[in-house]
Amino acid sequence: MAKILLIDDDDLFRDMLASALEREGHVVNQATNGVQGLKMFRAEQADLVITDIVMPEKEGLDTIRDLRRDFPAARIIAMSGGLANDSRLYLLMAEKFGARAVLAKPFPIEELYLAVNSALADPTP
Repeated sequence: MAKILLIDDDDLFRDMLASALEREGHVVNQATNGVQGLKMFRAEQADLVITDIVMPEKEGLDTIRDLRRDFPAARIIAMSGGLANDSRLYLLMAEKFGARAVLAKPFPIEELYLAVNSALADPTP
């Protein structure tokens, strides 16, 4: 199906999402932060990037901004559960920066599948 780059600093959560996406037939590469994720994307572009917002080294909003600047057609989904009430604000900002969908953690896996399928089906950058 699709090649997905999954960026999240929570190893357990990232592994769980990667396994779920692989069961759907996707190839998933994983990064622990935005610095590593951008490096991986520059080396081999993915069909879709799913990134957390609150991470060390390079947080998700900066990652989204850099991806959209350097790769305007990049498809991006943002997710966050960080800092409780601030999570919604971060997700709204992620949409303004160019994320095609946003997910508030915790979310049902079906919500992830819907967001992934929608982002992959949308031909517009």
